[in-house]
Amino acid sequence: MLWLLARFRLFVAWIDLVLFTLLMVLLALLPLSWLGWYPRLFHAWCRCFVRALNVELRLHQHHARPLPRHYILIANHPSAFEDVGIPALFPVVSLAKIEVRDWWLVGRIAAAAGTLFVQRESKDSRQAAQAALIDAVRAGHNVALYPEGGCKGRRLWDHFLYGAFTVSLETGVPIVPVFLHYEAQQAFEWAEGETLLQKIWHIVTSPNPVANYHVFDAFDPAEFADREAYSSHVYHCYQAWQQRFLE
Repeated sequence: MLWLLARFRLFVAWIDLVLFTLLMVLLALLPLSWLGWYPRLFHAWCRCFVRALNVELRLHQHHARPLPRHYILIANHPSAFEDVGIPALFPVVSLAKIEVRDWWLVGRIAAAAGTLFVQRESKDSRQAAQAALIDAVRAGHNVALYPEGGCKGRRLWDHFLYGAFTVSLETGVPIVPVFLHYEAQQAFEWAEGETLLQKIWHIVTSPNPVANYHVFDAFDPAEFADREAYSSHVYHCYQAWQQRFLE
């Protein structure tokens, strides 16, 4: 009986997501100047998506001090799930790879929500994205970045890129670090050659669909002389959290 109720709940969650997605796509056809309220609706849509994926999203607050109201959020990036998991919990504008804009339905919704896109292989695109991020932060937005520069697997890449730290130093806005880890790492991890639909199926059928988002105290850019020192310090913190939660 409990199994049947769980399946019915999941069916209702997917119906809810389909209807909400259709509404979001239709609203995204409106002129961008009319969509100032759309990002708030986008965060609600992300929470709807998390429910449809049957993921238990757990927020662990390890910070000893209150988090700043204005911040740059960074996180490791093992899975595509972060694209909805992060904005389901945090009111942020995200930076995504240019390919996301072409994803069926999702790309249109992300663009209307104010997502910034970057072509990772293009230096000009990266520089333009960084300038756009600085402008967004100075305009009062919270932004979300992945300093590994893409999905690098369940373990940290060998270094962090400088983008988030440059934006923080340029604007004086602190960085809030979030360490992500999934109980069923293989199901969530983005694999080479995997399609979005395949990844969604793996997450929905995961044997243990628990996503742990660990939030720590913010880093103050005033405490660092340059982006190299800033990046190195934060990366070593992530290494310690990786050892704590994954090893």
